[in-house]
Amino acid sequence: MRVFRTDHFELPLPPGHRFPVSKYRLLRERVAAFAIAGPAGLEVAAAASEADLLRVHDAAYLRQVLEGSLSVADQRRLGLPWSSALVERSRRSTGATIACADAALDEGVSVSLAGGTHHAFADHGAGYCVFNDCAVAIRALQAQGRLRRALVIDCDVHQGDGTAAIFATDPSVFTLSLHGARNFPFRKERSDLDVELPDGTGDVVYMARLDEVLEPSLDDARADLVLYLAGADPYVGDRLGRLALSAAGLLERDRRVLGRCRERGLPVAVVMAGGYADPIEDTVEIHLATVLAAAEFAGTRAGH
Repeated sequence: MRVFRTDHFELPLPPGHRFPVSKYRLLRERVAAFAIAGPAGLEVAAAASEADLLRVHDAAYLRQVLEGSLSVADQRRLGLPWSSALVERSRRSTGATIACADAALDEGVSVSLAGGTHHAFADHGAGYCVFNDCAVAIRALQAQGRLRRALVIDCDVHQGDGTAAIFATDPSVFTLSLHGARNFPFRKERSDLDVELPDGTGDVVYMARLDEVLEPSLDDARADLVLYLAGADPYVGDRLGRLALSAAGLLERDRRVLGRCRERGLPVAVVMAGGYADPIEDTVEIHLATVLAAAEFAGTRAGH
């Protein structure tokens, strides 16, 4: 299975910043220890090009990001201070999702150890998300003629509002979001299908709601590719989550999503999305379990 990393591209943050940037390095170290990547090992993808980004993002916004002319208010909404390193990291993370989606079409499943930046809109960033990596990947593959229709299954605890807005009038992309009803973003967009979950939702109710919507979404999407945002933040110990899933429940979520896709022969590109547990190792282990589940899925598809 091809696995893409971006953790070595630095993201300088002020002391005490709440974004858990170290989780990407810790996850890469844990994944590397299992030696589940293909012959190339953990891969580094090319950065997303300006042409890639402009298929989704407005030219004026992209120029502000590249030139460092985002206003103080824009940086506050983004939640990250601008730096040239932030631009490079964001382009690399987006490029990793493009490569991950491309690899999934060839091999059935692939993983990026980052990505899931679903709060980025066409004309602004928000919620730690500069560029909308999954939207850029879909548009890149459509432009190459590799992809006609896509399904975004967003299981981050926060609604994929940027993704929903970007594809709101596009019937070639179906957006499904399972998220906390009272969590960020407090002004929700309309996905093709939204499942809003009350605070404290645990494993049993979550799985029941997932089962209700997964098959109909797969039917309606008629997709050639699934992009799966496997957020670790529905976890009961997540600082920003407000739901109450166990680590075992999150693994069962992953297996249900991957299993339904396998039954239909649908390729899946898996990205990590959010996770803010304290201790951070809890988030890392949840993400690791997702990667291992994807590797299991890849082995099944390959007939191993």
